[in-house]
Amino acid sequence: MELARAISVNHSLNDVIQLFKEYIRITPEGPRVWVEDRRLSDREVILLQLVAAKASGLSGRNPSDTMSVSEIQAATGLYPKTISSRLSELSKTAQVERVNAEGGGKYRITTLGVHRLNELLTKKLKQGQPVGVAMSP
Repeated sequence: MELARAISVNHSLNDVIQLFKEYIRITPEGPRVWVEDRRLSDREVILLQLVAAKASGLSGRNPSDTMSVSEIQAATGLYPKTISSRLSELSKTAQVERVNAEGGGKYRITTLGVHRLNELLTKKLKQGQPVGVAMSP
């Protein structure tokens, strides 16, 4: 049993908050990417938005940790076509999974996605690259 625990990964609310507390917030309007005056790629913004949705779902603020393309668009200001393209790429690398939901597909970040995003952001910080997002209106 100890061996199984040693290789098991399951991010709790506390884990997600500790890993991404500088990047996300749960607001009355919903989960949001919360970084100023820095730049992230579209892929990183989408992953952070899905991390925020995961945190919101784990906290009980939202009934689900999934988001549709239109919900991601409303939260991030990215173009729907850009979001769809990035989600397709992220699904192929198992960082995001598509969930069939009433009214169309929704997406959630996977455990692997959480891990890889954390590694990427940590690596950028160590290299002294600016990390963050410039959100369009």
